[in-house]
Amino acid sequence: MKLPDFFKEYFKQLMEEQEYRAFLDAFDGARCYGIRVNTLKIRPDELLSLLERDLEPVPWAPTGFYYPEGESFGKHPAYHAGLYYIQEPSAMMPAEALAPEPGEKVLDLCAAPGGKTTALGGKMRNQGLLVSNDVSPKRVKALVKNVELMGLTNTFITNETPDRLKTFFPEYFDRILLDVPCSGEGMFRKDREAVQSYSKYKSGECAALQRAIFDSAYAMLKPGGIIVYSTCTFNPRENEENIEFFLNNYDIEADRLEPTGGFESSRGSWTKSKDQSLSAGLRLWPHRARGEGHFVFRLKKKGERKGNGQLASNAGYTSKEAEQAAEIYRDFASDSLNGLQEGIYHLQGSSLYLLPAYMEKLPPVRWEKAGLYLGECRNGRFEPSQSLLMAKKPREFRRVIRFDRNDHNITRYLKGETLFHAVDKGYAGSRGYAAVCYEDYPLGWVKQDGEMLKNLYPKSWRMM
Repeated sequence: MKLPDFFKEYFKQLMEEQEYRAFLDAFDGARCYGIRVNTLKIRPDELLSLLERDLEPVPWAPTGFYYPEGESFGKHPAYHAGLYYIQEPSAMMPAEALAPEPGEKVLDLCAAPGGKTTALGGKMRNQGLLVSNDVSPKRVKALVKNVELMGLTNTFITNETPDRLKTFFPEYFDRILLDVPCSGEGMFRKDREAVQSYSKYKSGECAALQRAIFDSAYAMLKPGGIIVYSTCTFNPRENEENIEFFLNNYDIEADRLEPTGGFESSRGSWTKSKDQSLSAGLRLWPHRARGEGHFVFRLKKKGERKGNGQLASNAGYTSKEAEQAAEIYRDFASDSLNGLQEGIYHLQGSSLYLLPAYMEKLPPVRWEKAGLYLGECRNGRFEPSQSLLMAKKPREFRRVIRFDRNDHNITRYLKGETLFHAVDKGYAGSRGYAAVCYEDYPLGWVKQDGEMLKNLYPKSWRMM
């Protein structure tokens, strides 16, 4: 790979000759591919059995696995069932380092397209509140889809600048993931266009932006709270030097991460102070481990962390209109679902939501998804959402159309084609909404009318 001369010269001055040569050679090596199991839906051993595969584990991620180049894991029905997320292996580390607990308040500040958000949501077991933000209106759409695909229900997805978001959440979060926009040097091997767009001044420009974003994140972090700062770049200006700036200018301290699985300690020796606390983070180098370039550092805000108080009440409404829509939803649920999850109902236009924990009303921010999107209330009728289906188990549906893993109807369904016969044992001839399942994992809705099944799989999700 042809790398910019100024990039090569910069790292030649930082590294010893032997490591420098290995570093450059790695850019011509094979990139790494990975999946992360969605433990909200399936255990890792169950997924490997379903896929009939023996995949090599990612050493720093208990639910991560490598897969060979050239395989189409994005076209497998198990992917459409939300059983795994396709993610570059080194990008699995930031969520591992943050280690959120169920019931906490967590923020993923630069979240799209959703790899780290979905990992955090899995660790939280859909309990507590996960605010997932991205400033880009276009990228936040992909974030919403991935959150719905993975079955997350505790997520409030916002589309705000960090500076504006901090006015609504002062010292609010227990943990914050700050996977900041960066110069992307670690992605050179993965994305050749990243090399073409790279400039001599990009790292310096990114460092200034990263400091501004950190300032907002710090304002939203509780005393005693944890923040994980990460990038996918090698440059110490954006990594160790930024951490040095944070430690010198904020009431915060390094929280050591132990090197594991090929990650090595960050390089405090590359800073002005050469403070050894700056070696408490982690770096992944493509010439030392199987992954692309990544930097991860954990920081703790000084002070004693306070609890989160009471969860939102078990049932309620943000408006009279929401209460009326909830009654329509309950009628649908009595016909189509086994049991009913209650909470705070919110109506936005015709869209009905069940708000996540700690939220009895929504702050006046731009948002895309608030907790569990239940569906649409129109003209006194309820149309269930794909989000509602993906968050449930087969036992929660009154009508289930189950296909075995090798049934050709699975592919036909995912392509949006008509299914001519109700093949389930026990619901032939019935009418109403039914859940189509790949084995025991929901894929989407059909509208059943006797033997006929109207395919309701979302057009934007369909297999091409």
